[in-house]
Amino acid sequence: MSVAIPGSINDVNAQWLADATGLDIKTADIGIIGVGVGVASAVYRAKLTGNNCPESVIVKMPALDEAAVFTSTILRMYIREVRFFKTLAKECPVITPKSYFGEINEETSQFAMVLEDLAGHRIVDQTVGITIDDARRAVDALAKIHAKWWGRADGLAADGTTIPFSDPIYPAVLPVVFAEGWEKVKKELDLTESIIKIGEKFGAALGGLMTSFSEGVTTLAHGDFRADNMMFTKNNEFVLYDFQLIGTGSGAYDLAYFVTQSLTPEDASKYEQELFERWLEGLRANGVTDIDRDQLWLQYRGTALFCLIYPVVASRGMNLNEPRSRALVETMNSRFERAFHELDLAKLI
Repeated sequence: MSVAIPGSINDVNAQWLADATGLDIKTADIGIIGVGVGVASAVYRAKLTGNNCPESVIVKMPALDEAAVFTSTILRMYIREVRFFKTLAKECPVITPKSYFGEINEETSQFAMVLEDLAGHRIVDQTVGITIDDARRAVDALAKIHAKWWGRADGLAADGTTIPFSDPIYPAVLPVVFAEGWEKVKKELDLTESIIKIGEKFGAALGGLMTSFSEGVTTLAHGDFRADNMMFTKNNEFVLYDFQLIGTGSGAYDLAYFVTQSLTPEDASKYEQELFERWLEGLRANGVTDIDRDQLWLQYRGTALFCLIYPVVASRGMNLNEPRSRALVETMNSRFERAFHELDLAKLI
């Protein structure tokens, strides 16, 4: 039976969830999950009663902020995640949430997903910073993902499952949305001199940076590989979610985004080279042979520079007076500052 995509969370109830998932659901108590959690999407938890159904599921729908919906629609973010769970999740070599339902109107980007609720696994607070032991586990998992699609990801871009980092949509859209976010953070946050200096000329450099991430052998990149998008089971198994930014490009992109933005500045400084080498060894251990270390390190540094875009663009859909949202943006900015100086990123712009 075909199930209609709900127009809003008000259209999601026990009957709709039962029809969408095939589960015997009798009641559903639905509430939004926190603030500062879903930036590109609105994320809800539905507490369920019924026969042989889980205690709860996660429902994802378009963001409540119009600016976030605009960016997500232009960049096909909702389409990418729905397609991931339909076509790639079963091949993914790490644990991901089970998908009960996922449909999208690709013309309007109206979508809804019903996913396994991962509550109960150990979470990591990105604003606090991931521990080095967990970081090593995450890097080992990342190497498995990259090795799985190493040299195979161009086909994913060709069929629309991913967007290549070299796609012209990025230089067309990102400078515009960055400029909007830049004006907001300049007004509402205390920025360092380095960030101000780079931010003023950042938009013009975005196209070249994104193109550089598609040079050499490409793979499936998660695109948002950070502490807030991962968990660990009681046995310390790695769990990954949020696939709205999957792309085709350099695996160094994911690694640099993770290390520079999910570790504290002190730990990133101490362990950066170790984690980079660990990732390379993980690729080799999973069968990758054509590794250009120098190119990957350059792409790592380029990504560290590019990471300024994340807090700035995300701020467009955030209330920066809300403590969690503000802390996330300020933390990402301070970690960018560390990378900017230690990786000599001024030479790349």
